[in-house]
Amino acid sequence: MVLFLWSPLLLLVTMVTCNRPEPAGVRIRITDKGLEMLKYETQKFVEEELSNISMPEMKGKEGRFQYTITDIKVMELNMTQAELLFQPELGLLFQVKDSSITLSFKRQILYWFFFDKGTINASAEGVDIHTALKFVRDDLGRLKISNITCDANIAKMRAEFSGTLGRVYDFLASFITTGMLNNLLNNQICPALNDAAFGHINTMLSTIPVRSEVDYYVGIDYSLLSDPVFTSRGMDMHFRGMFYELANQNVSLENTAVAPMIQENDRMVYLALSEFFFDSGMFSYYKAGIFQMHIAHDRMSKDMLMMLRTTFFGTIMMLNPALMEAPLSLQLEVTAPPKTSIRTSGATVAVTAIVNVMVLPPGKPPVQLTSMTMEAKFNAKVSMKGKRLSVQADLRRFKIFSNQSALESIALIPLQGPLKTMLQISMVPLINNWTKRGVRIPLADGMDFVEEVVEYHNGYIVIGANLHFSRGLRDMIEGSIRPGCEETL
Repeated sequence: MVLFLWSPLLLLVTMVTCNRPEPAGVRIRITDKGLEMLKYETQKFVEEELSNISMPEMKGKEGRFQYTITDIKVMELNMTQAELLFQPELGLLFQVKDSSITLSFKRQILYWFFFDKGTINASAEGVDIHTALKFVRDDLGRLKISNITCDANIAKMRAEFSGTLGRVYDFLASFITTGMLNNLLNNQICPALNDAAFGHINTMLSTIPVRSEVDYYVGIDYSLLSDPVFTSRGMDMHFRGMFYELANQNVSLENTAVAPMIQENDRMVYLALSEFFFDSGMFSYYKAGIFQMHIAHDRMSKDMLMMLRTTFFGTIMMLNPALMEAPLSLQLEVTAPPKTSIRTSGATVAVTAIVNVMVLPPGKPPVQLTSMTMEAKFNAKVSMKGKRLSVQADLRRFKIFSNQSALESIALIPLQGPLKTMLQISMVPLINNWTKRGVRIPLADGMDFVEEVVEYHNGYIVIGANLHFSRGLRDMIEGSIRPGCEETL
């Protein structure tokens, strides 16, 4: 009876647990301050797109006048009042107000038996364009534009005739500009912006890495977990932020870490990284089997060798006195995935490993003298340069104890100092040489972080920075569709 009463409750708990959204390992916020620079690039891009519009030939007849308009070209755009804004719960809003467009085209006019041709300079004044772009997460976890609404309005158009009968034809200007107005407004501006958004910009967004290889051993997953969230102050994106072993991509670490939070809006962009982001990386490298190290005889100092021979003199004598002059080596193997701890004071990484002391008799199998457990803690300093995140490690604490007896642990105390020094000299540089290459964050080519500031919080790191465009938006788009650009997996 009791089981019957509890069953619905257990089912409800199970359903809530299964439907709980996956926590983000990485979070990025672009603020309204970042839109100032994006606005400039967007304005240039829109001007270029509208400058390239082509209009069809126009023919018409008014009374005894027949006219043909050809070679319609946009000569100049003046978008002095352009704004790029966040629109809550939707996306981005690009507005152009009270701007002007200058055009040039050729005319051919027949009046009775008189034929005349020349050029016409026209201007569209009071041009208002209202474009809203909705951003979503696609099926692969990429950011893309899913919808665009466009509304354009031109207050008036003016035309100036030149040629032999220029003044006679001035009264035709109203007919011609009305046709130009309809073509320019209804058939050109908004379709050009639609094509630019769905074609060019989505193509560029598709080149931002979602799942990509970091090196020969691991890859990283930057897929979006949900649609971006828009407020009047910024745009927040939640990424999986998980490393994975290339040889076994189905094995992953469960994210139980604190979700990264971003409270600030003072800089153009913020990057928040949880402990899970770093732990999944070390978990994947651990699974790939690279946390193993062999320190050979010739890589140890004479003092270290003397200390080892003195410590294990009795063991060697009991095994075989002839081994006293045989080379020694240390074999280090991490026994569990290293664990990250991020606090306001900084970030540390805890590592547990087995250290085997081996003697290597020439021409014979290695002989194990002892097996020790090593517990080490590293300080981890996170930094950002351009689009790459890197970590600098420094050995902070070190402890060894015997796996065989408490008495031997006491005997190993003199080895702690020399072993710590040796690892600081030999192991830590290898780690830093590996990690200094860094890992790329999900940012488009041509866009970089500058003036970075790193802040440590309980459970996550926040990097605030400003944006720098090393290339214009047009170059970024064209570069994304050229052969040889960075591929996404």
